[in-house]
Amino acid sequence: MTVEHYWAPTTLPDALDHLRGGDVTILAGGTDLMPQSHAGRVTLKRGLLNVRRVPELHRVERAEGAVRIGALCTITELMRDPLVREHFGLLADACDHFASDQLRNAATIGGNVCNASPAGDTLVPLLALDAEVELASKPDGRVETRRVPLADFFTGPGRTARAPDELLCAIRLPLPPPGFVGRFFKFGTRPALDISAISIAIGGVRSGRALTHVRVAYGAVAPVPLRARRTEAALEGAPLDAAAIDRVAATARDEVRPIDDVRASAWYRKELVFNMTRRILGDVAQA
Repeated sequence: MTVEHYWAPTTLPDALDHLRGGDVTILAGGTDLMPQSHAGRVTLKRGLLNVRRVPELHRVERAEGAVRIGALCTITELMRDPLVREHFGLLADACDHFASDQLRNAATIGGNVCNASPAGDTLVPLLALDAEVELASKPDGRVETRRVPLADFFTGPGRTARAPDELLCAIRLPLPPPGFVGRFFKFGTRPALDISAISIAIGGVRSGRALTHVRVAYGAVAPVPLRARRTEAALEGAPLDAAAIDRVAATARDEVRPIDDVRASAWYRKELVFNMTRRILGDVAQA
């Protein structure tokens, strides 16, 4: 299909007006959309909406016990932002393993979330940080917003709960409690440029030799980025000794549902999950 209309609004209400028909492709950084459209994996719709000039979508700010990250913040901006570095080192670390410098300068956090790849680099730490997405629409001439937990936002590979007339405006991260520690790990042939074979984010509040308020997430091991609830339950409050760490890692290996593809076999991914979960928890125990 040929693009018939192109818009570059400068306000959020104007952007939402153009989405009301639904037959619109949203353009942000373009680092996923352009290669996929050129390869024929994505067909551009009749309208192309460039949202890069909407200032509300660029802000990072504290609000109501949380940090609200505008959807157009680039990966480079996130990696350098003082609020992100102070409170969400887990996310900053993932950004440091995201593609190349050139792509980080253009790719946006909102685009990475909406692309909904099971291997998306920022999605795993965002899940472990209890992120919510903020969606806006204008169905009756007024701007309406709703929040969706990120764990419920992904509905399948490349699919999300965003309606055609909605725009992802921000990602909301609650401020972590005192004593929170987090670790991110990504495995690929090269540390940043490759799509991950697996990725892991583990967070929790350090209490002696145990973690509480545990959050565990895995990437590239299921149809969507996976919040590992059974692994969290096994880890919650358990003393981080060798036996407990092995038990948690085995639970994680059993919980993930990887496939065979060009980056790794399902068996290899399961073994990576076991070994790398064990290594991360061992590191936390020794810290």
